Amino acid sequence: MAKTELCPCGSNKTYDECCGAVILGKRDATTAEELMRSRYTAYVKHEIDYIVATCDNSDKKTQIDYNQTKKWAEESQWLGLEIVRTEAGTENDKRGVVDFIANFRNSKGVKEEHHEIAEFEKINGKWLYINGRFAPVQQVVRPTAKVGRNEPCPCGSGKKYKHCCGA
Repeated sequence: MAKTELCPCGSNKTYDECCGAVILGKRDATTAEELMRSRYTAYVKHEIDYIVATCDNSDKKTQIDYNQTKKWAEESQWLGLEIVRTEAGTENDKRGVVDFIANFRNSKGVKEEHHEIAEFEKINGKWLYINGRFAPVQQVVRPTAKVGRNEPCPCGSGKKYKHCCGA
């Protein structure tokens, strides 16, 4: 990556002054959000060893599948990271939560979003990814009743909906 190329995490800093320094071990992430950003960037750069190293692997149930993670990272085209919100996770905290959306195109070229609420913990002075869960899907609620195909069009034309705006 060129020294002037922007970091994939969306910070508007160069890769070297942002996530590159963390991924290459030149410094540790100082916040849960910074660790989250560096982990996203590691997916973009296929730095699977870093992703594994920044997970709390003390529980066998939560250990990461290296090969599956590598496959997903390499087969996806990463489109951007959006931090929705954070809870705690500052330099002085022991725990933190980062709600994020990672946008990508899957191996079939279909655009998807991975919306996760990730939990982080500072263990021995280093932030680690502990657990994550998919964010709840928001149900879409119509503000007005649905118009049936054979009902009059709400635009006022006098035609049936299916022959007017519903065509």
